[in-house]
Amino acid sequence: MVLDESARSCLLRHRRNLEQDIKPSYLMDHMISDGVLTGEEEERISSLTTRKDQAVALLGLLFKKDNNAFISFYNALVKEAYEDLASLLHDGIPGAFQSYSESYVQTVLSEGGVPQRPVVFVNRPELVNGIREKLYRLQKEAGWVTVFGMAGSGKSVLAAEAVRDHRLIEECFQGSVQWLSIGQLDKADLLVKIQALCFRLEQSLDTQFLHRPPTSLDEAKERLRFLMLRRYPRFLLVLDDIWDSTVLKSFDINCRILLTTRNRSLADSVSGVKYEVEVASGLDDKKALEIIALYTGSTPEGLPKEAPSIVKECKGSPLVVSLIGALLKEKPDRWCYYLRQLQQKQFKRIRKSSSYDYDALDQAMSASIEVLPDEHREFYRDLAVFEKDVKIPAKVLSVLWGLETEEVEDILEEFVNKSLLFVDSHSRPYLYYLHDLQLDFLAEQNHAHLENLHTKVVRQYQQHYSHTPPTSGDVECLYWIRFLTYHMAKANLSQELFSLMFSLDWVALKAKILGPAHLINDFVDYGPILDKEKSEMLSHFQEFLSLSGHQLEQRPFPDIVQLALSQPQTSEVYKQALQQAQNRARSGKLYFDLLSKSGVESLCRLVIQPQQSSVYAACFSHDGTKIVSCGASKTVKVFRSTSGEKLTEIQAHDDEVLCCAFSPDDRLLATCSSDRKVKVWNMERGMLLRAFVEEHEEQVNHCQFTNTTKRLLLATCSNDKFLNVKLWNLNKPSSQNTMFGHLQPVNHCCFSPDDAYLSTSSNDGTVKLFLASSANEWKTINVRQWCSDASEEVPVKCSTWTADGKCVVCAVRSAVLVMDVETSQMLLEIRPGRLSMVQYCHACPTSNLLAIAFSNYAVELWDLEANKKMADCSGHLSWVQRVQFSPDGSQLLSCSDDNTIRLWETNKVHTTSAVRLKRDADVYFSDAEAEGSDEIVVSAADNCNRLQVRDGRAGVVLFQSAEMTSRIRCTCVCRQPFAVAFGQEDGTVQVKKTIRPNTHMSTSSNFVVVSSRQVLAIPSGKVLATLQGHTRTVLHCRFVHGGQTLITSSEDTTIRVWRWQTCECKVLQGHKEQVRGFSLLSDSPAETRLLSWSFDGTVKVWDLGSGEKLQDVEAHRGAVLSCHVSPDGRRFATTSADKTAKVWHSESWQCVYSLRGHQDCVRSCRFSWDGQRLATGDDGGKIRLWSVEDGSLLKVCTQDGKDGMDSLHGGWVTDLHFSPNNSLLVSTGGYVKWWDVDRGEALQTFYPTGSALKKMHVSADFSTFVTIDNIGILYVLQRVA
Repeated sequence: MVLDESARSCLLRHRRNLEQDIKPSYLMDHMISDGVLTGEEEERISSLTTRKDQAVALLGLLFKKDNNAFISFYNALVKEAYEDLASLLHDGIPGAFQSYSESYVQTVLSEGGVPQRPVVFVNRPELVNGIREKLYRLQKEAGWVTVFGMAGSGKSVLAAEAVRDHRLIEECFQGSVQWLSIGQLDKADLLVKIQALCFRLEQSLDTQFLHRPPTSLDEAKERLRFLMLRRYPRFLLVLDDIWDSTVLKSFDINCRILLTTRNRSLADSVSGVKYEVEVASGLDDKKALEIIALYTGSTPEGLPKEAPSIVKECKGSPLVVSLIGALLKEKPDRWCYYLRQLQQKQFKRIRKSSSYDYDALDQAMSASIEVLPDEHREFYRDLAVFEKDVKIPAKVLSVLWGLETEEVEDILEEFVNKSLLFVDSHSRPYLYYLHDLQLDFLAEQNHAHLENLHTKVVRQYQQHYSHTPPTSGDVECLYWIRFLTYHMAKANLSQELFSLMFSLDWVALKAKILGPAHLINDFVDYGPILDKEKSEMLSHFQEFLSLSGHQLEQRPFPDIVQLALSQPQTSEVYKQALQQAQNRARSGKLYFDLLSKSGVESLCRLVIQPQQSSVYAACFSHDGTKIVSCGASKTVKVFRSTSGEKLTEIQAHDDEVLCCAFSPDDRLLATCSSDRKVKVWNMERGMLLRAFVEEHEEQVNHCQFTNTTKRLLLATCSNDKFLNVKLWNLNKPSSQNTMFGHLQPVNHCCFSPDDAYLSTSSNDGTVKLFLASSANEWKTINVRQWCSDASEEVPVKCSTWTADGKCVVCAVRSAVLVMDVETSQMLLEIRPGRLSMVQYCHACPTSNLLAIAFSNYAVELWDLEANKKMADCSGHLSWVQRVQFSPDGSQLLSCSDDNTIRLWETNKVHTTSAVRLKRDADVYFSDAEAEGSDEIVVSAADNCNRLQVRDGRAGVVLFQSAEMTSRIRCTCVCRQPFAVAFGQEDGTVQVKKTIRPNTHMSTSSNFVVVSSRQVLAIPSGKVLATLQGHTRTVLHCRFVHGGQTLITSSEDTTIRVWRWQTCECKVLQGHKEQVRGFSLLSDSPAETRLLSWSFDGTVKVWDLGSGEKLQDVEAHRGAVLSCHVSPDGRRFATTSADKTAKVWHSESWQCVYSLRGHQDCVRSCRFSWDGQRLATGDDGGKIRLWSVEDGSLLKVCTQDGKDGMDSLHGGWVTDLHFSPNNSLLVSTGGYVKWWDVDRGEALQTFYPTGSALKKMHVSADFSTFVTIDNIGILYVLQRVA
């Protein structure tokens, strides 16, 4: 039911008075009590800042309501003592007053020649009210109301409907309305029109002119002026379809005129006050379907399946909808035919005799173009090359047409005034765009010339930007960067397209200005063209952008050449990057080639970074083309699944958004939040449809639609104590059913594949199955009983149904349980063996695969039938919150607290044999001059707890031990003899003699293993010696004195000095907490003093020969986190959790300087080689450079902004190294950074796949760098020369 015309008119007339005086907050309480205003509407209005803004919003909302809302508003005015305002509205109360009957209005309009309503009519109240509001302003003075819009927008129907109002006619125009249809007339025809008008007006007058019509336009104009002044002083003249300003001047007689036109500027040529109403927006889909239903004698719900597609192709045009409706009325079997004609832009075939002046759509649209000057018609034709829904700045057309920008703006203004073009006047500079129908018409009219037109665009661009591409970032630059590839592809300029898209310079430019998603889209959209000759190169660039694209979102923008150097050596991306790096390196630019490219193959296909905060949930649309995400940012974002391009962003809730879900047809989107609200959105428009704000009293954890539209329901669950699971029918204002049974928060709910059941997972340790049809509980599965320690709380995080619907899989603590639905018995328990919690699990809808998300950043794929892990999906840098398979099971997405969504290809699974290394490693760099070789030997434990010794350059495993029973925690390499030592959690220390990388392994090679158990000769296994070691975890080990001595430190608070060949051992005791590290006070072979530091806040000095403690320094109030001795041995520095660093004298053991300024734990420090500077790094990612001479702060190494993480370094600064000439500094944290020491500026950044780098091993010449990230990938970086 809509608002009566009497009430609508009353509101229009007194709108200004109401806006000035009312206080909406007082009135809305009454209206909510009456049920005519929702809490959501009140909240939206109350959020506006000023009282007047609130009043304007409330009145605007009333126009969209029904009679009950008007009456409630009137009563609220009376109750709040607004009697004077209420009296103004009294006559508008529906049924209270009618001074003119409908029959009288019809008589007045018929006598005036006003067209009747079309046989099929759908009201457009916002536009009709807008015209009436302007007409009310003519009540006191003459003037003009111009209704303008493009062909077929419904201007005439709207004008006729606007004057079809008895109050308007009575109060403003004294019952006098005359309608003239003008069109494209010559002077003679115009004179005839005015003669007829004068005749109608003079019939009741006794004048000398009664029987002689005017013989010229001037005489006719004067006759009208006289009639208006003497006989009809408040008469309304409606001039329909005006084309020419000279015609309009004939009616410039100081009267009240409503005119419709395609040319907005016509009224500029006449005098008097002027008002405008633009008919820019077309019909929405609902109204368009309603029109077609009325034509075809059906209901919108009963229309054929082609109806929504036809409406979509009509682009909201009332003319096209009416033409199609009339055609279908006569030919009801031609739905598919007319849909094809619309899709193929066959406008000439869409014709129908009607009251409209043009038989076919193409005639109506071409009429507007024909009145343009010849040159301007050619310019307008050029607009056919632009994409739909793209707004174009004048500067782009200036390049295309070779004209000055100001001249172009004048031409575009003419197009806009004639409703041939639209302008976004809110942007600066103005942006111009075509209606979809106009663009379709131009494309169809110029079909044979489109390729040439696109070629013209490309050539004009190349000529204008012959020296350098646009990089300013303004709207002109944005257009060219975004759409140049589009024009090249449409112009069939394949070679230019190859050269552009396969250029790292172009990739860097477009990614920096627009982000990586548009780049990935280009490779997807133009792949068929690129694939013809450059298929291999296409795959290389696609892989590079898909996996590195999220890093191109970083600010400051990363060096794309450095990113590309991590690609495989066979990649065209790598080859191009290496060439550029070599060229730039000659001028001093730093680049680092990744030598260790043979890492574990990644399943990841695409990385998306939706926001700078945690992503709590993400899911595929049911057609697999889109991904929606939500999280801590309170927003919901929708992306294209092929490229990560953002399609929609919705400011969804007032608090964190915890879950989001697509409806089965992907038209709706549901969200739920910590703000206790559930909302349903129109997916296409991003518009709120329903908000359920009152029924849940605590945060809503999860939401999910049924799997089919057969009976569409939405399920939600919350932290409410009792009423914590609800089913919603979207056609009802409140929940359809509430499901009872859980007495603790419900974390998750999930429909069975056939929608028959809903499973709910709760902190009470149970999964309940409810009948979706009745909301009755069917059964309870007691998950708690299957847990080893059921006495503790056993929260069930989530449950998922297997594809056949026979099992429910539950996530409980660190395990996943597979439960039989019929028997409630456990069929399978999956314990991945990780020291972390299962956050989520999801069963593949097309196979036996199960995806599991963990709090330790990992995702695993398991085969439920074989009970076997099939894949390890590593790459996330924080807790993984959600996983979901695509509907066809080919892809898996995961979202994490690291702000990213990752897409994985399930058909590229690799098994658990993939080897990852632990970060506690040691590296040996050979001296190329002294030893005649350039070797890199890496010793580290792997993820199977085996010791590995690798050739860092070739990536070859030189030695691999058997799997150890106790975890390996540290390792070190000895040069002479060539051996490797490692410490374990049980206190064991082992030493293995291994081979050099350039030595070929043979069966006679001996590997000496020294442990507390045995000494082995490998591969013979002969026992050589036995050592007894630490009682707890060995944290650090190091060979000294030419490999004859091995020093180890442990959690047992001791340091042990081993003569490991003879099994002799000295124990250094004195620390009260674990000893994290130690260092000799100099590199001299004769040095016997050892410095050690501990979590007990002390630094101690020992004599290695005697084992005597020489000095005990109370260094810090907090744990000592690092220590470094200056190259000359005169000073050492310590850093601590107490946020300070200190410099100490090595002889007096006194603190020389206490360095303050860090805001976080100071985790690392390093002296420069000349001993003049000290670098310190903290957990906030900041690095400070200090003068050793006076303790002053020299520089803070920083950048313009954060690198997309919580700190400037992507994490703690864990290690620092100066170059031999002290000009460069390398640091590790979340990434590796190289700095200019004098300027404190970052020169280069290397982004690992993982994060949390512990230590950087640097060659003596500062050319090679080795580190391992938190997911076990080894990086060997070599400076490009």
